[in-house]
Amino acid sequence: AGAMRSLRFIAAGALVSCPQLALHSLDSVAHNLYPLLFKASYLLEQAQVIRAVLARWPAEEFRLGALLGPSSDHAEDLRDRACRACLEACVRGLADHVLRGGRRRRLRVADLTGVRDVQVQRCPCGRPLGKWGRTRLLAETCCALQAEPLEAARPVHVLADLFVTEGNFEAVVQALRPAGQAPLRVRCASLRADSLSPRQLLQLLRLAGPGTLRKLAVVHNVRLHAGHVRDLLRVGLPQLASLTLPTKAFDTPPACASTPGGEDALLAAIAGELSQMSQLTELGVAFSRLTGKVQTLLSPLRTPLRALDLANCALNHADMAFLADCVHTAHLEVLDLSGHNLASLYPATFFRLLGRAAQTLRVLTLEECGLTDGHVSMMVLGLSPCHQLRELKFLGNPLSARALRRLFTALCELPQLRCVEFPVPKDCYPEGAPYPQDELAMSKFDQQKYDAIAQELRAVLLRADREDIQVSTPVFGSFDPDIQETSNELGAFLLQAFKTALENFSRALRQVE
Repeated sequence: AGAMRSLRFIAAGALVSCPQLALHSLDSVAHNLYPLLFKASYLLEQAQVIRAVLARWPAEEFRLGALLGPSSDHAEDLRDRACRACLEACVRGLADHVLRGGRRRRLRVADLTGVRDVQVQRCPCGRPLGKWGRTRLLAETCCALQAEPLEAARPVHVLADLFVTEGNFEAVVQALRPAGQAPLRVRCASLRADSLSPRQLLQLLRLAGPGTLRKLAVVHNVRLHAGHVRDLLRVGLPQLASLTLPTKAFDTPPACASTPGGEDALLAAIAGELSQMSQLTELGVAFSRLTGKVQTLLSPLRTPLRALDLANCALNHADMAFLADCVHTAHLEVLDLSGHNLASLYPATFFRLLGRAAQTLRVLTLEECGLTDGHVSMMVLGLSPCHQLRELKFLGNPLSARALRRLFTALCELPQLRCVEFPVPKDCYPEGAPYPQDELAMSKFDQQKYDAIAQELRAVLLRADREDIQVSTPVFGSFDPDIQETSNELGAFLLQAFKTALENFSRALRQVE
C-alpha cells in the first residue's frame, strides 16, 4: 500500500478491479500497457484478467520475474508472492494463447522463473503454489495440449524451474519428450530432484535440455554413489553454475572398492567433468566423506567458487590447508564448514582461511563445530575483518550466555550483518549435557532461562544501535518451502525405506537361525 505508484498504474488497478469491464476492453488497450495490467491484476489477485491478458499477450517475450519486480510505475516487488490463483491463471493463459493460434500470436518465450517461495504468503488469498506444484501444473498442461489437434505453428518455449519427484516424474518426462507436436516446449533453467532412482534422474537430466540447465540440486532421497555422479556429469552441462549433491554421493560403488586406486580414479573423473563447466560457481557436497580428497576435487575447477558447502565431510588437516590457500577462498561469498572441530583441530589454518575470505564472505555457517567459551577471543579476532558478512549461523555449539554476550558485542562492529542464528546457551541445559546433541536433547532446555538470555543479547544490539540485526535460534532448522510441499510424499518414501530395512533385518535373522 505504501509503494510508489504512477498515475498509469493507479488507472490500470482501477480497470482490473472491475474484471468484466477489463475483459471487454482488453482488445482496445495499447500493447505497451499490458505489462502494467498484468502486474496490477497480480497485485489484486484478479485471476480471470491475468488469464485473459496472457491469452492475448502482444509481445514476443513474457518474463514473469521482470514483470513482478519493482518498476518506475510501481515500486513494490511481488516476486515473493507464489500466489496459487495467479500462477494457475498464468499457465492457463499460456494454454489459451497457443489454442487461439492464428497470425495474431507473437509469443515466442515465456519465462516463468523468478518467483521466490517464502514462509508467509502476502497475497490476498494466502494460498501458495510451490515449486513442485508449479512443475506438476505446467507438465500436465503441456501433456493436455499435446493431445489437442492444433494447426502447426512455432511452439512457445517455456523456461521453468522444475522440482521433480516420483509423484510428478511421468508427467514431466512426457512434457519434456513429446511424442508429436508440442505447442508449449519446456526448457529447464533449474532442476531439483528428490525421491527418484539414479536411472530416473539420468533420464530426466538428458531430457531437461542439458544445454540450458543453470542449477542442479539432487537432494535427500536420491541414493547416488560416485559412479552415478560421474555418469550424471558426463551428460554434459556446459551452462551449469550451481551443483548440489545428496548425502554420501562420493561413496565408492561396490565394483570399485575391490580395485586398487579405483576410488581415486573415480574422484579424478568427477573432478575432470566439473572442470569442463566454465560457469560453475556454487558447489554443495554436504555429508559426503571427503577426508584427504578436497584438493583432488577442487583444484581442477576452472572458475573460482563463490559458494561452497562442505558440512560434515570429515575434512582433515591437508583438506583445511588446501582450502586456506587455494584460489577459491579469496572469492567465497557463502561457506559452510559445519560439523568440523575447527577451533581445536585446525585453529591456525581456519584463521588463515577466514582472513583470505574476509573481503568477499557474506554467509558463514559453523554449526556443531565444537566452539566453546575458550574459543570466543579467536572467533572475535577471525571475524573482525569480515566486513561484508551478512549472515552468521553457529547453532549447536556449547557456548555460555557470557561468551555469547561477548561475541554479540563484537558482531555489532560488522556493518553489513543482518542475520545471526545462535545456539541455545549452555546455561539452559542440565549440567554436563553432551555435545553434539541429538534432536531430543536439543529440544529439552529451560525456555524461561533462554528467553531471559535472548532478551539480554537483543539489549546488547540495541545499545549499539543495531536493531537491523535479526537474531534467532531455529532449533529444528530453517524453513524449507520444498520440503514443506512434498512432506506427504517424503513420508511415504521414508516408510518404504523403513519397511525395506525391516525386511532385510528379518531375513538376516532367519539366516542366523
